[in-house]
Amino acid sequence: MRKIHALFIFFILSISFIACSSGDESPKALLNLVLVDSPPAYDSVFIEIEGVNVLMNVEGRDTEQQSFFIPYELGDKRIKVSDLVGGEVLLLGRGTLPPGQIIGMEMRLGTSHSLWKDEKSYSIPLNSNLDPLIPIDAELSLEAGLSYDLILDIDLEKSIRTISTEPYSFELNPNVLTVYPGQFGELKGSISQTSLSPAVYAISNGDSSSTHTNSSGSFLFRLPAGIYDIYLDPKDDAFLADTLLGVEIINRESLTLDRISFRPKP
Repeated sequence: MRKIHALFIFFILSISFIACSSGDESPKALLNLVLVDSPPAYDSVFIEIEGVNVLMNVEGRDTEQQSFFIPYELGDKRIKVSDLVGGEVLLLGRGTLPPGQIIGMEMRLGTSHSLWKDEKSYSIPLNSNLDPLIPIDAELSLEAGLSYDLILDIDLEKSIRTISTEPYSFELNPNVLTVYPGQFGELKGSISQTSLSPAVYAISNGDSSSTHTNSSGSFLFRLPAGIYDIYLDPKDDAFLADTLLGVEIINRESLTLDRISFRPKP
């Protein structure tokens, strides 16, 4: 199941020539790490993120792999990731890196994770079998003098597991996907009934992506090119679900759907 969305397309495609330098005068590339999310059915979710290790094969170096840490700079590192929908994004970190090949990343987590459900707060401890360095699949070639925006998409639906419901208890097993420049199209839409919190699914060839609406009823997907069926679940027994068939997504293009209104159940 693959899920890619959020962030305006012209921002992610912004690649510009720059002059970067750190302690030395060798050419550098600028990497911007942008965080987005598709929230689950909780009021809010907070995850403590300290930063990201970028693993690279550096151009012209004999060593097979080097690691560069890009920190999240704010003092309070508990991020309300459930708000990062409908175009809302967070610049998680920015670093100048040598030319070469990114071969992977690791998200470095803290220990303070929680969610709110039905006006109560619950801790979300990391799965006891996991290391706080969460591996992320990533491959990207960096050239000197260029800036790259790389989206990290946390799938909270897959990342949070309910252990029990009486009482509620949860655990965190982070699922993070990468979204690369120029390898997606954008799908935007909105729901008339803004008081609802519907789930929206983009389905293609048995694979699906999901998101929820924000407080104004808007949603946004970032998807590989293809033909999708859009299924909208109102998550309210008073309304009927809806389906839009055959929606075409084209790389580097943005498509806005007509405003959608759920029909009341007869």
